[in-house]
Amino acid sequence: MDKIRIGIVGAGQNTVSSHIPLLQAIDGVEIVSVCNRSRASSERVATQFGIPSIYENWNELIAADDTDAIVVGTWPYLHCATTLAAISAGKHILVEARMAMNAEEAHLMRDAAHENPDLIAQVVPAPMTLWADKTIQRLIAEGYVGDILSVEVRSAGTFLDKDSPMHWRQDYDLSGMNIMTAGIWYESMIGWMGDAVCVFAKGKTFVKTRTDPETGMACAVRVPDHIDVIMELACGAQGYMKISSVQGLADENGVMIYGSEGTIKMANKKLFGAKRGDEALQEIEIRDEDRGGWRVEQEFINAIIGVEKITHTPFDIGLKYMEFTEAVNRSMVEEKTFSLPL
Repeated sequence: MDKIRIGIVGAGQNTVSSHIPLLQAIDGVEIVSVCNRSRASSERVATQFGIPSIYENWNELIAADDTDAIVVGTWPYLHCATTLAAISAGKHILVEARMAMNAEEAHLMRDAAHENPDLIAQVVPAPMTLWADKTIQRLIAEGYVGDILSVEVRSAGTFLDKDSPMHWRQDYDLSGMNIMTAGIWYESMIGWMGDAVCVFAKGKTFVKTRTDPETGMACAVRVPDHIDVIMELACGAQGYMKISSVQGLADENGVMIYGSEGTIKMANKKLFGAKRGDEALQEIEIRDEDRGGWRVEQEFINAIIGVEKITHTPFDIGLKYMEFTEAVNRSMVEEKTFSLPL
């Protein structure tokens, strides 16, 4: 393949700030087409990045014979349909996180990818822990913490804003069962210590209606502003996750991993640890060879040309975090524990 030709479906903030410029910086890659929510916005993106073709319909862009790969930067409501169309058209697919609206859609996407193993299918990975993932994995594998007993993930936002318009992440019709950053935090947890086998969750929506920024109409908010999740992990540990957008001045953001022989803390872009007998946590230096970073665009292209395998994030992992997210939703509604996988 002399040149990898890419079409863009959905040119949101992440796509414009990261995917398009970073793909264009790779030798042998050409972005040939774009389809955004309106012709005007498509034209703006095409002009900004020198993209030659504009499509007003995403189906036509995917079906056209001028592309080898599709990058989907839409909100989750279109991820399944665009992915299935791209795979059906014989094209590689990179889809923005979050993977899908729900576990059923994620299963359809994963199954289609498995049925077409010659095509690369990737979800944009969770960005928050890329810098530390290899170090945490190495420390756990080396026995730094001993047996993992419990893990806590805490992510808090600012004070409640009662008057802001509906954000797409609060709109169930656009984001589905995804709740804030719960799914992508779970994605990071999978990489450190494996899957959860059951979850129980409670959640709260504090502002019941918000104004749609496009129509000006009041819309019901179905996505929680705060969740607490208790989980049992396959490794034998108990887990706790708190994701909140309403805890002003919370100073507990980060991850704690407690083991029989040691503790690891991740906070403020630093790692800390202590072993049995230590009196306090000390900063853990991250080795140069272990320090990760954002490179999803390069990984996608390298996988297409056959020099690298997808590690961040294959559809199998995306399916796991969508099953987790759906289990959290169902647990909140039915007030009972759900086993994983669904």
